[in-house]
Amino acid sequence: MLNMIKIMIRSSMISQVLLGDMGAGKTSLVLRFVKGEFSEYQDSTIGAAFFTQVLSLNEATVKFDIWDTAGQERYHSLAPMYYRGAAAAIVVYDITSMDSFVRAKKWVREVLRQANSSLTMFLVANKADLEAERKVRYEEGEEYAKENGLSFLETSAKTAQNVNELFYEIAKRLAKANPSRQSGMKLHNRAGETRRGFFCCT
Repeated sequence: MLNMIKIMIRSSMISQVLLGDMGAGKTSLVLRFVKGEFSEYQDSTIGAAFFTQVLSLNEATVKFDIWDTAGQERYHSLAPMYYRGAAAAIVVYDITSMDSFVRAKKWVREVLRQANSSLTMFLVANKADLEAERKVRYEEGEEYAKENGLSFLETSAKTAQNVNELFYEIAKRLAKANPSRQSGMKLHNRAGETRRGFFCCT
C-alpha cells in the first residue's frame, strides 16, 4: 500500500511517498527503476525494503533513498507519518482493476485533506502492457487527475514504459522547486498499452 522515497538534492533531503493498493505494482516500478529488473511474480513486501538510486541532472545530482513498505490494509494507519509535511506523492493504481482505481481516489482525497497544500502529486496508472485487460480507460485517469490538480502518467513496470521518465520528471521538478530544503512527494500509477506522454494540471 505504501512506499516512501527520500530524495537528496545537493545537500537537502526531500521526502516522497508512494501510495496504492497491494498488487498495483509499486514495488515492481521501484525495482524496474533501481535495478532494471522485472519479475512476473513479485512477492508481497513484508515489513519494508530499502533501495537507493542516483540521477545526474543539469540542475543537480539527486539521490533517491527508497523505502518500499508492505501494501496490506493493516498498514494504512502508518501512511500519515509519511505524507504529512511531504512535498511530493505518487498514487499508483492498476489499469486492469477498477477497485484499484477507486482505492487510488480514496488515497488522493485523504492526502489532499491531510497533507500540506503545496504538495506535488502524481497519479500513475500502472500495467500499461495489459491493454487487452484494461478496465480503467486512459481518459478516466487523466480526467480525474485534471479535476484534482494532479499530474498523470501511464506506466508499465514489465516493459519499462515511462518508468524512468516518471522518476526523472520528479527529480527535475524537485531540483527546480526545492534546491536546498526538505520536501516530500507522492505518486500514483495508471497503465495503458499505448505509450502516452505526461498530463499535468497546468
